[in-house]
Amino acid sequence: MISLCFPITGFQKEITMSESKCKLIVIDGLDGSGKATQTKRLCEQLTAMGFRARTLSFPDYESDGSAAVRMYLGGKLGDSPDDVNAYAASSFYAVDRVVSYLNSWGKDYQTYDYIIADRYVTSNIIHQMSKLCADERDDYIDWLFDFEYHRLGVPAPDMVIFLDVDPAVSQRLMRGRYNGDDSKKDIHESNVQYLMTCRESATYAIEKLGWTVIKCDADNEMRTVEDIGNELLAVIRERFHA
Repeated sequence: MISLCFPITGFQKEITMSESKCKLIVIDGLDGSGKATQTKRLCEQLTAMGFRARTLSFPDYESDGSAAVRMYLGGKLGDSPDDVNAYAASSFYAVDRVVSYLNSWGKDYQTYDYIIADRYVTSNIIHQMSKLCADERDDYIDWLFDFEYHRLGVPAPDMVIFLDVDPAVSQRLMRGRYNGDDSKKDIHESNVQYLMTCRESATYAIEKLGWTVIKCDADNEMRTVEDIGNELLAVIRERFHA
């Protein structure tokens, strides 16, 4: 057994979990940052290097565990993200994760070398913490880590990588994703001001929690998928001596 302490003020509980050689890597970022593409690409690269690797994606829309998330994002609980408070919405996503862990990838976590997650508990910090005042952030992070990693028992990540994209660039990419049809966006994607506050939350978390940042745009354009992916792999190899 190993004990894990999180390096933030206030959360002093030790989280005990079964020792695993598996490295859980989280790739997160705002909408349009290329998380799904880079998660898949990194998994393929690690597999080609001879490692046992798999991907995860949250929310898991194909699982019954994501029912509350789908209602929330679909606007059935309110037209604005603020209609559901940070703690309630966070619990929706937490249920989705623990169902996924118990039903899908828990055993793989004991035997694989790498699991790469497209979003994770980190997304609650980015999206839900943005609903809170600045002086409430640390208490929220304490609560979230205790709730998910300690009480629900999902594994804590070994590394979090934030794909940073200028909001103007990501919004342009989002318009292309939906062919200009804004009605296809969920209540997060369609609220630009909300996404700006999410960026502020991410900036706070990067400094507070030590997330690794990869800058994905330059000169108002996205870097190539290959360029970003090569930097991502280099960061992983340096961190874990892969």
